[in-house]
Amino acid sequence: MKTYIKQIIFTACVSLVLAPVSCEKWIETDFPNNQLPTELVFENEQTAEAALAGLYANLWSNSLLSGGVEGFGLLGGLYTDDISTIYTPGINGVSDIFYNSQISNNSVVTNVWTNAYQHIYAANSIIEGVRNSKSLSSAVKDRITGEALFVRSMLYLYLQQIYGEIPYTDTTDYTINSQLSRMPENEFLTKIETDMSEAANLLSGTYRNAERIYPNKYAALLVLAKIKMLLNKNNETEVLLQTIVQAPVYSFQNDITKVFQKTGGHIIWQLKPGNTNEATKEAILYNFTAAPLSFMANMNLVNQFSNTDLRKQQYVTAVPFQTQTNYKISKYRNLADNNTNEYSVVMRLEEAQYLLAEVLIKQGKVSEAIPFINRTRVRAGLAALPGTLSASVAMDELRIEKRKELFSEQGIRFFDLKRWGLLNQLTVVKPNWKPFHAKWPIPNKELIVNPKLNPQNEGY
Repeated sequence: MKTYIKQIIFTACVSLVLAPVSCEKWIETDFPNNQLPTELVFENEQTAEAALAGLYANLWSNSLLSGGVEGFGLLGGLYTDDISTIYTPGINGVSDIFYNSQISNNSVVTNVWTNAYQHIYAANSIIEGVRNSKSLSSAVKDRITGEALFVRSMLYLYLQQIYGEIPYTDTTDYTINSQLSRMPENEFLTKIETDMSEAANLLSGTYRNAERIYPNKYAALLVLAKIKMLLNKNNETEVLLQTIVQAPVYSFQNDITKVFQKTGGHIIWQLKPGNTNEATKEAILYNFTAAPLSFMANMNLVNQFSNTDLRKQQYVTAVPFQTQTNYKISKYRNLADNNTNEYSVVMRLEEAQYLLAEVLIKQGKVSEAIPFINRTRVRAGLAALPGTLSASVAMDELRIEKRKELFSEQGIRFFDLKRWGLLNQLTVVKPNWKPFHAKWPIPNKELIVNPKLNPQNEGY
């Protein structure tokens, strides 16, 4: 009886992370002809790479980082004030997210948790396999471990921001994982700070693929900066972000029509579609030509753009239908099977610049922050802000500018409002919003199989 991992599609069992259920039978089984025992997977560079490729494939298709309905780009936008839906209250789990009426057995609440921990389990399995390998070179071990650590830590950061206190595990041992408790938030952030620091140390600043479809050192430094910002380590955050924005591998994209083209020097990390010339999930998800099919830009967002702001032409598109005009999110434009120049951007230089501006303002370095806010303003055809703004005015301008630039991307709007302590301002647009909505409920089924995850988050 031996453990196995599929060669290409790396499928993990999330119950191993959270509960002692029947997944042990799935693990301890004879492996069929098209599968390899775990110890063999990580004794060969090609099969070890295949396991890592499977993890990336699953991030593209079904994860918080996905550009589709499973991703937090959509879900975070719906939950806040950037994206609207045609769905009526109670029709499905997604509509409950939009109306801020989710409960602990909501399908989205459950699936986000389950899928993320499944990917974390896969990352842990890769890390364990590589570290125990006797034949992989040190350089290969470092890179694969660094990338798996990066993915795990980034997913953990998302989960912590969405659910609050959550369990942390760095093992595939179900006897340990089945008894996990939720870790206090600051302790958890410190753990993933350490992990992401290790990932950054293991990864090279040079991309291993010219298309930037695998994270490098600077991608790790950007996530690390976000973690340190949550821990109020402003000086350390500034140092990391300065390192990124000054890195010669990156260049600001001055042409607004090319921001979401895959060859941009401003792209820090992006996910490649599963098939050649396949459209991004974002292009399909938000497209409509008459009445909206599912999702559209929230009018509260659209109204933030002046008529001279080029983003109102390039990032959203007015679609008249009968007596109403809705706006589709049109950052990604290539549909069907003719997509030759768009991948799903996970991180771009603009985000690092905004975060740097924020931490500079916090430290009273307002005049140093303004140029980083102005770069996207000028690109969008707006006048540059003067360098004499007060800290409070500069921060207000940053918040406005960042929302208009990064809406619908990776749940940034939710994470920002939460970090700024401004989530309750959503009551202007979201009448159901309550302060306890700053956290989602822990999925009910997880509390049942592992009572140590109790108590439930407040309000649920």
